[in-house]
Amino acid sequence: MSSAPSPSPIPSRVRRLPLAGVLRVGRPSDIWFKPAFSVVAAVAPPNLTLLALGRLDLAMYTMAGSLCALYAHNRPYAARARALAWVVLGMLGGLAVALVTASLTTDAVVLVTVGALLAAVQKVVCDATRIGPPGHVVLAFVSSASLFAPQTLGQVPGHLALGAAAGAWAWIVGMAPGLVRPHGPERRATAHALNAAAAYAETRGSGDDAARSRAAAAVHGAWQSLLSTGARSAPRRALERLVVRAEVALAAPADTEPERLRGWARELRGTGPVPRPDDLADAADELLGVEAALAFGEQPLLRRLGPLAPIALRTALGCALAGYVSLAFGVGRPYWALVTAASLYQANVTLTWSRGVQRVVGNLVGVLVFAAIAPLAHLGQTALVLCCLVLNFGAEALIGRNYWLGSICVTPMALLITEFARFQQPGELITDRVVDTLVGALAGFLAAIAVTNRRAGGRIEQALSTVDRARDHALTILADERPDPGALESARRGLAAAVVDLRATADAAAGEWWQRALPEERVMRSEQAGHRTLAATVRRQGLHCLEGAQA
Repeated sequence: MSSAPSPSPIPSRVRRLPLAGVLRVGRPSDIWFKPAFSVVAAVAPPNLTLLALGRLDLAMYTMAGSLCALYAHNRPYAARARALAWVVLGMLGGLAVALVTASLTTDAVVLVTVGALLAAVQKVVCDATRIGPPGHVVLAFVSSASLFAPQTLGQVPGHLALGAAAGAWAWIVGMAPGLVRPHGPERRATAHALNAAAAYAETRGSGDDAARSRAAAAVHGAWQSLLSTGARSAPRRALERLVVRAEVALAAPADTEPERLRGWARELRGTGPVPRPDDLADAADELLGVEAALAFGEQPLLRRLGPLAPIALRTALGCALAGYVSLAFGVGRPYWALVTAASLYQANVTLTWSRGVQRVVGNLVGVLVFAAIAPLAHLGQTALVLCCLVLNFGAEALIGRNYWLGSICVTPMALLITEFARFQQPGELITDRVVDTLVGALAGFLAAIAVTNRRAGGRIEQALSTVDRARDHALTILADERPDPGALESARRGLAAAVVDLRATADAAAGEWWQRALPEERVMRSEQAGHRTLAATVRRQGLHCLEGAQA
């Protein structure tokens, strides 16, 4: 039943780093406007209040809390409430360490070292918890900048209180849309699964492995969204039936009507009732009533942290090196180089390289934008605050299309934030920013090359073994004449999750620079066998017959 082991793959090779397509502009996210409007709604009231009080110099502390509104927009509201609360606590924790350190020492080398260690911790925790965009970058920006803010111990509680108040307001802003559209995130996830399944169904199962993998990942993401919401309300049960439809399309693409799936997806984008495929209701409810299926084999947090050790080391080393080189060049704000390095680190070296190119291009164009708008922003503090709000919106509106586009707005915004306390010479700020961008990108990428991630290949072996075990378990249950519905559904969920994780693990390992040859053929065979077994479980559960009759 399990795929046979193959001889150990041998030669290590250096993978080429791409340039083609790195700056290509993509389509905007379906929900680009949500983080864009949310961050403006979260930032504006605290900043305008401080402006009215004549204390705009305190805005960097309220910004720490306000920027938490950027997170968790894809999560259902019950899960979002928890995620946002943890983001606010994490932001305040990093801010507290930074402020206390700044109050105890002014030694720039010590400050850079602490900033690098904080960035590494923030990176691995964000990756392990899968918090999603913007990940650790905003946390690292806030904590690193705060390290270089003159401080006394007596001021720290008050500054933390400002951050906490703004964080509480950001939490309210993030949760407010739930009053109008309480199932919006789940509807979007289900619509995405239906569209991806329709795209695969159009291939009629002709062997398009990429389309099948995308559809399987979308379906898995939809289940994760639905199963994180707690109580099974009527709208959620209707959404579950639609996800089952997407799974049926994966099992029997030739018997599926793609336009029907797309029609349901379009209905979900609006605010009307959830469409109900009544012909599937009885069978789907039998499946979905099994509470055992609600448990997705999520690894404990500590186990997820272990494989991220090379990424943590890359981040700490790259950020520290960037900061030290910036200090050696006499730049007054080494935290910009540190944050540039921190922003590069992705799942592998190839993606890190691409992010580095995007960061450099975006920052260099961004300083030109700053040079153009600085005269307007310097008309007064009100103009300064309004310019920052516009740039906040622009950054979130553009960053989903390509990171470098968002950086065009992020760079001038970061430069303007440094002027909340007092206006400064634009030429000096531009020079420092350009130097720190180049230093941070170079140092960060060198660290990524120096710290190899040899574990990536080993994780593929683990993922292959997990798929084999899950597939064997599902086949054992299928062999029973009358398998228990709950056991079969639980086995199907486990196998689906394992297949999706295998593809993600293989993609991440394929982008490492120095890496032994990967077992690509075994991965392909294991994925194909897993999808065949998933199709067999769907047919055994009776859903395929329903779909075929309807078609």
